[in-house]
Amino acid sequence: MRNLSRRRFLQASGGLLLAVGLPAARGQQEDSLFLHRGFTPNAFVRVASDNTVTVIVKHLEMGQGTYTGLPTLVAEELDADWSQVRVEGAPADASRYNNLFWGPAQGTGGSTALANSWEQLRKAGATARAMLAAAAAERWNAPVAQIRISRGVISWKDKKATFGQLAAAAAKQKVPAEVTLKDPSRFVYIGKGGTPRTDARAKSTGKAIFTQDAKLPGMLTAVVLHPPRFGAKLKSFDAAGAKAIPGVVDAIAFSTPVTSGVAVLARDYYTARQGRDALKAEWDETTAFRSSSTQLFSEFRKLAETPGLSARKEGDVQAALAGAAKTLEAVYEFPYLAHAAMEPMNCVVSLGADACEVWNGEQFQTADQAALAQLLGLKPPQVKLNQLFAGGSFGRRANPQSDYLLEAAAIAKSFAKGNPIKLVWGREDDMRAGYYRPMYVHALKAGLDAQGNIVAWQHTIVGQSILTGTAFEPMLVKDGIDVTSVEGAANLPYAIPNLAVTLHSPKVGVPVQWWRSVGSTHTAFATECFLDECARAAGKDPLAMRRELLAKHPRHLAALNLAVRRAGPPKKGVARGIAVHESFNTVVAQVVELSRRKAGLKIEKVICAVDCGVAVNPDVVAMQMESGIAYGLSAALSGAITLTDGMVDQSNFHDYQVLRMSQMPKIETVLVVSKNNPTGVGEPSTPVIAPALANAILAMDGKPVRALPLSAQNLNFA
Repeated sequence: MRNLSRRRFLQASGGLLLAVGLPAARGQQEDSLFLHRGFTPNAFVRVASDNTVTVIVKHLEMGQGTYTGLPTLVAEELDADWSQVRVEGAPADASRYNNLFWGPAQGTGGSTALANSWEQLRKAGATARAMLAAAAAERWNAPVAQIRISRGVISWKDKKATFGQLAAAAAKQKVPAEVTLKDPSRFVYIGKGGTPRTDARAKSTGKAIFTQDAKLPGMLTAVVLHPPRFGAKLKSFDAAGAKAIPGVVDAIAFSTPVTSGVAVLARDYYTARQGRDALKAEWDETTAFRSSSTQLFSEFRKLAETPGLSARKEGDVQAALAGAAKTLEAVYEFPYLAHAAMEPMNCVVSLGADACEVWNGEQFQTADQAALAQLLGLKPPQVKLNQLFAGGSFGRRANPQSDYLLEAAAIAKSFAKGNPIKLVWGREDDMRAGYYRPMYVHALKAGLDAQGNIVAWQHTIVGQSILTGTAFEPMLVKDGIDVTSVEGAANLPYAIPNLAVTLHSPKVGVPVQWWRSVGSTHTAFATECFLDECARAAGKDPLAMRRELLAKHPRHLAALNLAVRRAGPPKKGVARGIAVHESFNTVVAQVVELSRRKAGLKIEKVICAVDCGVAVNPDVVAMQMESGIAYGLSAALSGAITLTDGMVDQSNFHDYQVLRMSQMPKIETVLVVSKNNPTGVGEPSTPVIAPALANAILAMDGKPVRALPLSAQNLNFA
């Protein structure tokens, strides 16, 4: 059977085919640069003689809108017309393209892309504008202060010119040391909405290049047989079955500092996968993980009965609990979660004698470049990373261990015949080969006084540390506290006089890493649901209690009030749940409207209020709120990675289900008006939806939800 690519299949069925070859793509880019030379006032802007403005974006575009948000900043200060704007991914070069919030490192994550670029990219655009204005003033013998630029047209009196016409002259101007940025009252793009996404058309027509589209001369596809249990190592393998399949080129063993396995190489994915499935291997499981989710939850619950390391302590919690008129206790449980991005892990590696070149949806340039260089015996500058579009990530492509990149490089190195290698993980590999949102158990205890006020709050968290053992440990693990485990709990905004948060970080042989919204994915649920339980026990309205406790947090209060106000009066037959939470410096409040139908519970509507500072692209903000809510709902309703005897039970979307279209509620996003600098929007709506939904269930049935997913609690949704 002849193997067909997904795009060739589309062509055969009457769809659109676009053949993509990377060498040609690179050549076209080089030709473009040669034909349209203009001027490059800085590392982020290139104004060409063909009148295009190319913005070099240092952050990965994985669907969150960086290829629109960052060019918006440049276009605003440059006064370009949006139709002129083009986007190009930045190379791996931390000296020019570092994430300003991460010091010397380049990468995308933590909802920092737009926030760290807010002033940097505006200055880049303003610098280009100043040089164009200076060139016009010189050509027309005019005072530079009288030069006007609007929508890509430079003018003075009756004279006009385009950027392209003045690009060569602008290149001769001195780059200004300082530039003045626009007053927000003059913004044309920022905060206005209606700006089309720069990646929308290419993704809609199939022109956008993802890793799976990458093709190099002589390239082989690698599919890997991973160990069945985490921590196991390859002992031996028999490749006879694999090599008997026509089209299989080779089967080779490899190892990295993270894992080992056997890679089957072929000209296409289907053949390579057939070969992989025909392999026979023996594994050394001496140090393999052999436990189960049930056993882990039992161990975690026992740990939660005792205080861990202190992450926050205010007042005397034990004395306040002892003197309370009423006490409440609750234990919340959260399973491992897969990232389950639509594009599984993949990358293309080409090795030379003294160089390595990679094409992939690159999220963590500095860490990946260093890891590859160390594995291959190169210096980091000898590793070139080409940033392509990524079909989602949710944190997975920013792996601290650089796992799948090292895997691809190790395979290319072991094969040692010079062929470029495209590593492709299937969905089953992606689901079972590791790196999950950690499992957690939270134990909370509160004390209420005679008036129903919360006077004590004790919170113990048990879960694996994401950062221990990584390069981030020295910076982000303090006194044994992994900040990603306690964020959202250690900075709880509620005014409770006696409050303690402690942490246990057991070592478990299941590989974990950050997942969209990281710690807030579990801390928001535990804290917001427990607060509703406290309000119920005190005979208070959950909204009123939050308003009392948030008196010193105006951003939280404003977002909460806006969401409730936009929701309007309660509807007959509809239960409501609320939640408010801050993550990545953005505050999100949500109101969930829930009804009961014959087919099950129905989430009718979600009202989402967000304070993200200045909303650069309001449409993109709304998209990200909706995306985060859908992603959070998928996990809340049915998401769970479970293990039996050390092996992952799930393999694909039939047993790791995602939100169905029929379950997707109507979502209304409203923005808190703000003059503050932008904060993140890619993640902050995700942790709020699950507790808001659980609180709606509590309001409807009077039964608290203390474990996720809801499907495991016999709760079905229409």
